[in-house]
Amino acid sequence: MLLNSISTQPLHRTTLRNGIVVLVTENPTADIIAARLFIRTGSRWEQPSQAGLVHLISAVLTKGTETRSSLEIAEQVESVGASLSTDSTTDYFLVSLKSVSADFGDVLELAAELLRSPTFPAQELELERRLTFQAIRSQQEQPFTVAFDQLRRIMYGRHPYAQSGLGTEETVASLTREDLLTFHQQHFRPDNLVVSLSGRIGLENAIALIEKIFGDWQAPPSPLPSLQLPEVIAQPICSATSQDTQQSIVMLGYLAPSVVDSLATAAQQQLGENNSDYAALKLMNTYLGNGLSSRLFVELREKRGLAYEVSAFYTTRLDKAQFVAYMGTAPENTEIALDGLRAEVDRLTTLPLSLDELQAAKNKMLGQYALGKQTNAQIAQTYGWYETLGLGIDFDRVFQTQISNTTSEQVQQAAQKYLTQPYVSLVGPAGAVEELAAHF
Repeated sequence: MLLNSISTQPLHRTTLRNGIVVLVTENPTADIIAARLFIRTGSRWEQPSQAGLVHLISAVLTKGTETRSSLEIAEQVESVGASLSTDSTTDYFLVSLKSVSADFGDVLELAAELLRSPTFPAQELELERRLTFQAIRSQQEQPFTVAFDQLRRIMYGRHPYAQSGLGTEETVASLTREDLLTFHQQHFRPDNLVVSLSGRIGLENAIALIEKIFGDWQAPPSPLPSLQLPEVIAQPICSATSQDTQQSIVMLGYLAPSVVDSLATAAQQQLGENNSDYAALKLMNTYLGNGLSSRLFVELREKRGLAYEVSAFYTTRLDKAQFVAYMGTAPENTEIALDGLRAEVDRLTTLPLSLDELQAAKNKMLGQYALGKQTNAQIAQTYGWYETLGLGIDFDRVFQTQISNTTSEQVQQAAQKYLTQPYVSLVGPAGAVEELAAHF
């Protein structure tokens, strides 16, 4: 039944003979079981002409199978007070479910049916297509989204990360039911699936249940789809979009390492858990733009009154990631805001964090990390996500150790390596952004 099994109490990792990776975290404190079913596919596997395909699959997957209609699916979930939903990202596809222990087997069986035999009914597809059009148009009216979409395009070029997960009206309009079925057939298979469970269920019972529901699902003889992506080459530029808004959005973007690349580099340097550019950049992000005590908030909003909103984020990606700092400001302050935002990021490259600043960032980050693993759903999500990214079940401990061990010098070195010349995305009234972009 099992191909191999690894245990790091209370988390167990098992690979079934059909290729499914199963993660089980026993947590008997509440009579709840949560599951996350990850398919190792996402919008990075889409062709440019089919942008939005995976999002559309996630929207229609729950709308019908070979034996159940959309209404029957919804009624089965709601009748027992369970939850079941789907989502898609750049790097993975997700089915999430949660129920009381007594009903979990039935809900998991329904989720398996959705994964294995969706029919993508034509009427439901057309409804979701229209809803996607509305979402795309709504985003085009939101200055932050316009700025971020623009930043992605100039940073990633022909790479799939350049595209919105929703796609464009043109690409979504061209997608057919056959496109959804073909993509599903290629990517939705047992050897591309990670099942992560957390709750009141023991290892043996969990494996027996998954074997019962998924055991007859066999991988096709064809290999998993390969992926050849264009290289992302750093060519920082400034791009501006004129929009009649009451504020300007100023956004800086820096190409940063994927979590996989960063950890591989650390291993090659034989620094293991004591060094990781990923951990250093996560700490920088926490110090710079996480919360009301962050440097960007204190310096640019509280002290100088420049920002309506200001923050930073560092994405976790399988390919080249983004380190982004942004703010919303009054149009007449656009140039001052851009200079101020750059100065705060540049400061990381010239001045090391003090011991107090570094420790405060570590405490905040580790505290938030712990709070993000309180519920069964959060636990199942965390471990399943790490497994899907190829990081392994031990990354939970490794990452926290890396954060604790990172020094001010390592933070500064990472800043000097990655946060030098930014891509700049500006959105706002023409008079505030066009001339500034032209002289960048």
